[in-house]
Amino acid sequence: MAALGLLAGTVPGPAPPPHEDGLLLKAQKPVAHLLRVDPAFQRIVASAPDFAVHGRRQGDYFNALVRAIVYQQLAGKAAAAIHRRFIAIFGAEPGPEQVLEATEAQLRGAGLSNAKFLAIRDLALKATDGTVPLERIEKLADDEIVARLSAVRGIGRWTAEMFLIFQLGRQDVWPVDDLGVRRGYAVIHGLGDWPRPKELQALGEIYRPYRTAAAWYCWRTADTLLPE
Repeated sequence: MAALGLLAGTVPGPAPPPHEDGLLLKAQKPVAHLLRVDPAFQRIVASAPDFAVHGRRQGDYFNALVRAIVYQQLAGKAAAAIHRRFIAIFGAEPGPEQVLEATEAQLRGAGLSNAKFLAIRDLALKATDGTVPLERIEKLADDEIVARLSAVRGIGRWTAEMFLIFQLGRQDVWPVDDLGVRRGYAVIHGLGDWPRPKELQALGEIYRPYRTAAAWYCWRTADTLLPE
């Protein structure tokens, strides 16, 4: 679950109160659908916090993606320190134009590896040339967003899917390569082995159009490891 912090800032937590834009009410429909098509989820739904994935309000998508790149394959404290030094270069979270104006020495001086420096520069370039149109990305379909983000150096499908869920609040994302989803699905369904991504892709079809809820409870299960 800690990996989810790459884009969410924190791991998924309890739902907001019902009066907050009706978000809790909106979450009830995906969960009802999940329980209807797959009653095996009943136990984790009953014991876990309420499903709550609703994206950010007016999120700074560029800096969310920068943070995801910085945190890749690093322990949390080390990544946080590098991220703080990166922001300190600019005095606040930068826009893509500011990143492009910074020198390699400045950016590498924050502790970025060469690969991460190149990835962040590539993200900034693609954000400014329209390859990754962050100002209108909310209007794009999920598959197009994944394709455009995956064109950026250092951003793969998993990072793009986490962006869809935790930044845009998309409801039908099924990250079959995620180890937590695979593990949680196996525990929920009493499987001896984790399903392979291709198998999990097919198994998740019944959860459409709310596959995000299924993934969320798989993560919760992997996190809590419910006893037999």
